[in-house]
Amino acid sequence: MSTDYGYDLWWLVILNSLIFIVFAFSFIRPRTKLDWRALGAFSAFIVALFTEMYGFPLTIYLLSGWLGSSVPGLDLLNHNSGHLWQDLTGWQGDPHLSPLHVLSNVLIAAGFSILYLAWRVLFAAQASHRLATTGLYARVRHPQYLGFLIIMAGFLLQWPTLLTLLMFPVLVVVYLRLARKEERLMESEFGEAFAAYRREVPGFFPRFGRRPTGAGQQRQEGL
Repeated sequence: MSTDYGYDLWWLVILNSLIFIVFAFSFIRPRTKLDWRALGAFSAFIVALFTEMYGFPLTIYLLSGWLGSSVPGLDLLNHNSGHLWQDLTGWQGDPHLSPLHVLSNVLIAAGFSILYLAWRVLFAAQASHRLATTGLYARVRHPQYLGFLIIMAGFLLQWPTLLTLLMFPVLVVVYLRLARKEERLMESEFGEAFAAYRREVPGFFPRFGRRPTGAGQQRQEGL
């Protein structure tokens, strides 16, 4: 396959995969098995994504017959055709300037910001051997897992593939299970303090406009 079309560029697959995986690694600084599993699941998604984005367009190949009839005149070997949402919605301009692509960039940036802000709080809490209950952890119990899911959702808007679309719900289940396992460990370590925190703070969907009650301050002080 000619690299003129933007595929068969395996050096770009490796480079982009490394950039995003190392970027995520630098934010979460995995220490536990759960941290490494979370990073590993994210890494698998990233490698699958960039393999189709710059290596071999498996999704385009498998859907070529349907896409050819659904979007007349579409050059299936052109790299820009990999932006399937734009093709299917009839976007005529540069796919990188479409509303969906802009939204995807916002989601990816927001996800990495969440990872960074969550890691700062978690690192400080682990250093002093206490629960992380401030910052983003005052709004959701698992901001790091939430950050990973937001990043992956952003990439699905930017460059959907059959494999990553299938992987995403599986990874949601993986992160939910990791979250439950993490909570069992926290409850065994912090007891009632964590149980009270769990009752007060939602797992993944923050409740805005409602400030944490005094239980969070008690946990912060180790009471």
